[in-house]
Amino acid sequence: MNYLLDSNAYIQAKNFYYRMSICPGFWGWLDFNFQHGRVGSIDMVYDELVHAGDDLSSWVKQRKAVFMAVDDEATQSNFGEIAQFIVAHKTMREPHVSNFLSVADPWLIAKAKTIGATLVTQEVLVPDNSTKVKIPNICREFGVSYCNTFDLLETLKAQLVFPG
Repeated sequence: MNYLLDSNAYIQAKNFYYRMSICPGFWGWLDFNFQHGRVGSIDMVYDELVHAGDDLSSWVKQRKAVFMAVDDEATQSNFGEIAQFIVAHKTMREPHVSNFLSVADPWLIAKAKTIGATLVTQEVLVPDNSTKVKIPNICREFGVSYCNTFDLLETLKAQLVFPG
Protein backbone atom coordinates (compact mmCIF):
# COMPACT_ATOMS: atom_id res chain seq x y z
CA MET A 1 0.00 0.00 0.00
CA ASN A 2 1.59 3.26 -1.10
CA TYR A 3 -1.07 5.75 0.04
CA LEU A 4 -3.48 5.82 2.99
CA LEU A 5 -6.46 8.17 2.75
CA ASP A 6 -7.76 10.22 5.66
CA SER A 7 -11.52 10.51 6.16
CA ASN A 8 -11.46 14.10 4.93
CA ALA A 9 -9.96 13.05 1.59
CA TYR A 10 -13.13 11.04 0.95
CA ILE A 11 -15.55 13.49 2.55
CA GLN A 12 -14.29 16.64 0.86
CA ALA A 13 -14.16 14.90 -2.51
CA LYS A 14 -17.78 13.75 -2.04
CA ASN A 15 -19.00 17.14 -0.79
CA PHE A 16 -17.13 19.41 -3.18
CA TYR A 17 -14.97 18.77 -6.21
CA TYR A 18 -15.68 15.06 -6.97
CA ARG A 19 -19.35 14.70 -6.06
CA MET A 20 -20.40 11.16 -6.72
CA SER A 21 -23.25 12.15 -9.05
CA ILE A 22 -21.13 14.39 -11.29
CA CYS A 23 -17.67 12.83 -11.15
CA PRO A 24 -17.95 9.04 -11.03
CA GLY A 25 -14.55 8.86 -12.73
CA PHE A 26 -12.81 9.85 -9.49
CA TRP A 27 -14.51 7.03 -7.59
CA GLY A 28 -13.72 4.57 -10.37
CA TRP A 29 -10.12 5.75 -10.29
CA LEU A 30 -10.02 5.03 -6.54
CA ASP A 31 -11.43 1.54 -7.17
CA PHE A 32 -8.77 0.91 -9.80
CA ASN A 33 -6.04 1.94 -7.36
CA PHE A 34 -7.59 -0.08 -4.53
CA GLN A 35 -7.47 -3.15 -6.77
CA HIS A 36 -3.82 -2.54 -7.61
CA GLY A 37 -2.83 -2.07 -3.97
CA ARG A 38 -1.72 1.53 -4.35
CA VAL A 39 -4.42 3.21 -2.25
CA GLY A 40 -6.29 2.20 0.88
CA SER A 41 -7.00 3.29 4.41
CA ILE A 42 -7.56 1.89 7.90
CA ASP A 43 -10.55 0.34 9.58
CA MET A 44 -11.06 3.36 11.84
CA VAL A 45 -11.52 5.58 8.77
CA TYR A 46 -14.05 3.02 7.53
CA ASP A 47 -15.89 3.35 10.86
CA GLU A 48 -15.93 7.14 10.56
CA LEU A 49 -17.34 7.03 7.03
CA VAL A 50 -20.01 4.33 7.21
CA HIS A 51 -22.20 6.06 9.80
CA ALA A 52 -23.17 9.08 7.71
CA GLY A 53 -26.02 7.35 5.93
CA ASP A 54 -25.17 8.98 2.60
CA ASP A 55 -23.88 7.91 -0.82
CA LEU A 56 -20.31 7.82 0.47
CA SER A 57 -21.17 5.52 3.37
CA SER A 58 -22.96 3.15 0.96
CA TRP A 59 -19.94 3.22 -1.37
CA VAL A 60 -17.51 2.59 1.49
CA LYS A 61 -19.55 -0.34 2.86
CA GLN A 62 -18.96 -2.14 -0.43
CA ARG A 63 -15.18 -1.74 -0.07
CA LYS A 64 -14.45 -2.92 3.48
CA ALA A 65 -11.46 -4.96 2.29
CA VAL A 66 -9.39 -1.86 1.45
CA PHE A 67 -9.51 -0.65 5.06
CA MET A 68 -6.66 -2.29 6.99
CA ALA A 69 -6.58 -3.25 10.65
CA VAL A 70 -4.34 -1.34 13.07
CA ASP A 71 -3.96 -4.10 15.64
CA ASP A 72 -0.47 -5.21 14.61
CA GLU A 73 2.33 -4.71 17.12
CA ALA A 74 4.31 -2.17 15.07
CA THR A 75 1.28 0.08 14.48
CA GLN A 76 0.33 -0.15 18.15
CA SER A 77 3.86 0.84 19.15
CA ASN A 78 3.93 3.76 16.70
CA PHE A 79 0.54 4.92 17.99
CA GLY A 80 1.91 4.90 21.55
CA GLU A 81 4.83 7.09 20.53
CA ILE A 82 2.55 9.49 18.69
CA ALA A 83 0.10 9.74 21.60
CA GLN A 84 2.92 10.29 24.08
CA PHE A 85 4.40 13.04 21.92
CA ILE A 86 1.07 14.85 21.56
CA VAL A 87 0.19 14.65 25.26
CA ALA A 88 3.63 15.93 26.27
CA HIS A 89 3.83 18.65 23.62
CA LYS A 90 4.38 22.12 25.05
CA THR A 91 1.82 24.02 22.94
CA MET A 92 -0.85 21.50 21.88
CA ARG A 93 -3.82 21.95 24.22
CA GLU A 94 -7.20 20.57 25.12
CA PRO A 95 -9.70 19.97 23.66
CA HIS A 96 -7.56 19.56 20.53
CA VAL A 97 -5.38 16.83 22.05
CA SER A 98 -8.29 14.66 23.20
CA ASN A 99 -10.20 15.24 19.97
CA PHE A 100 -7.21 14.19 17.86
CA LEU A 101 -6.51 11.10 19.93
CA SER A 102 -10.16 9.99 19.84
CA VAL A 103 -10.42 9.70 16.05
CA ALA A 104 -8.63 7.77 13.31
CA ASP A 105 -5.93 10.40 12.69
CA PRO A 106 -3.15 9.18 15.02
CA TRP A 107 -3.82 5.57 14.00
CA LEU A 108 -3.59 6.54 10.34
CA ILE A 109 -0.21 8.17 10.95
CA ALA A 110 0.95 5.14 12.94
CA LYS A 111 -0.08 2.73 10.17
CA ALA A 112 1.50 4.92 7.47
CA LYS A 113 4.74 4.94 9.46
CA THR A 114 4.57 1.18 9.94
CA ILE A 115 4.09 0.33 6.27
CA GLY A 116 6.02 3.26 4.75
CA ALA A 117 2.93 4.78 3.13
CA THR A 118 2.19 8.39 2.27
CA LEU A 119 -0.82 9.78 4.11
CA VAL A 120 -3.38 11.63 1.98
CA THR A 121 -5.20 14.41 3.83
CA GLN A 122 -6.73 17.76 3.11
CA GLU A 123 -5.40 19.13 6.39
CA VAL A 124 -2.57 21.65 6.23
CA LEU A 125 0.31 22.45 8.53
CA VAL A 126 -0.35 24.79 11.43
CA PRO A 127 2.41 26.90 13.03
CA ASP A 128 4.59 25.10 15.56
CA ASN A 129 3.16 27.24 18.36
CA SER A 130 -0.46 26.32 17.53
CA THR A 131 -2.64 24.71 20.20
CA LYS A 132 -4.23 22.55 17.47
CA VAL A 133 -3.10 19.05 16.52
CA LYS A 134 -3.02 18.49 12.76
CA ILE A 135 -2.03 15.45 10.72
CA PRO A 136 0.72 17.19 8.66
CA ASN A 137 2.46 18.45 11.80
CA ILE A 138 2.49 15.01 13.38
CA CYS A 139 3.54 13.37 10.10
CA ARG A 140 6.45 15.78 9.84
CA GLU A 141 7.49 15.03 13.42
CA PHE A 142 7.48 11.26 12.81
CA GLY A 143 8.96 11.23 9.31
CA VAL A 144 5.75 10.20 7.56
CA SER A 145 5.18 11.57 4.06
CA TYR A 146 1.88 13.28 3.38
CA CYS A 147 0.13 14.97 0.48
CA ASN A 148 -3.32 16.20 -0.47
CA THR A 149 -5.78 14.58 -2.87
CA PHE A 150 -4.67 16.72 -5.80
CA ASP A 151 -1.02 15.76 -5.28
CA LEU A 152 -2.08 12.10 -5.16
CA LEU A 153 -3.95 12.40 -8.44
CA GLU A 154 -0.99 14.09 -10.09
CA THR A 155 1.57 11.64 -8.69
CA LEU A 156 -0.42 8.62 -9.85
CA LYS A 157 -1.08 10.32 -13.20
CA ALA A 158 -4.86 10.29 -12.94
CA GLN A 159 -6.81 11.48 -15.94
CA LEU A 160 -10.48 12.03 -15.29
CA VAL A 161 -11.32 12.48 -18.95
CA PHE A 162 -14.76 13.25 -20.34
CA PRO A 163 -15.46 10.62 -23.00
CA GLY A 164 -17.53 12.77 -25.35
